Amino acid sequence: AYGMSALPLNLIKGTTSAAYERLENTEDIEEVEQHLLRIKSKCRDGRPLSSRDRRTVQQLEERLRTLRRRERHLESIEKSWWTKFCEAIRPLKIVWGVFFIIVALLFTVSLFLSNLDKALHSAGFDSGFIILGTNLTNPLNMLLPVLQTVFPLDYILITTIVMYFIFTSMAGIRNMGIWFFWIRLYKIRRGKTRPQALLFLCMILLLIVLHTSYMIYSLAPQYVMYGSQKYLVQCTCKTQLAKTGTERPALALVLFAFLSDQCIVTRTYLFLHKFWFFSAAYYFGNWAFIAVFLIGLIVSCCKGKKSVIEGEVDEEDSDMSDDELPVYY
Repeated sequence: AYGMSALPLNLIKGTTSAAYERLENTEDIEEVEQHLLRIKSKCRDGRPLSSRDRRTVQQLEERLRTLRRRERHLESIEKSWWTKFCEAIRPLKIVWGVFFIIVALLFTVSLFLSNLDKALHSAGFDSGFIILGTNLTNPLNMLLPVLQTVFPLDYILITTIVMYFIFTSMAGIRNMGIWFFWIRLYKIRRGKTRPQALLFLCMILLLIVLHTSYMIYSLAPQYVMYGSQKYLVQCTCKTQLAKTGTERPALALVLFAFLSDQCIVTRTYLFLHKFWFFSAAYYFGNWAFIAVFLIGLIVSCCKGKKSVIEGEVDEEDSDMSDDELPVYY
């Protein structure tokens, strides 16, 4: 949910200029060096530094090493052909960002209408908020049954939705890292991610794909339950004519879908129908999904541009990690 807002807005806003960041980094280096000289000047007459000054010197030296690593990375990026290529396709990134945010809003609106329909017309928590039809339709619920009539358009759209969730999820995990409640376990960094973090990332992506197969039930309940099936009922209705007092039969054809032997429901719906607590968990999870998306959208709008070396330099890295810069630099 966070990646659905972070990825499009990052594409639209872009990154800061490497030349501008390098200029700021040079000023920071000069400031730290001057601070170090001021502290070390206290012991020119042979007096030892206080414990507080020694801790300050140690912190400043670590800060200076980090700034110099940033300087090397920024210099390499500023001279690379990849930076020039990214600047050339900047309008294309903006177009993709606008497209992704429109798709994200479409998914969120469809999910909200589906959950609202369950809240208003379902039997409640004990039934898993399952409804046998749709009272508040949404764009995806209307589109998928129509596409199912032309093979394989519905499969193409489902594949596109799954791939969209995977890419946005990877973007969200890369921005946030891997956390255990409030404890940050691992960072996802290009070329410097730990093997344990990669295993966690693969596990999270597998769970996301599994959840997506059931999230389609909320995005397009009609498609998941019945597809394009419609049950044709032929009934005879009698109308009373007030003037003549005679009865005339009227033949009406009513099209509707309902859970019966005539309409074959999918296995996915039967699983959710029999194990209602799974359906209830997905119902509340979808509300949480919408809330996180909205919070992430606000946070992404308020944040400034990302650094051009976002995640490349960390204070925990050693100088040996810069011996081989990434190849595309």
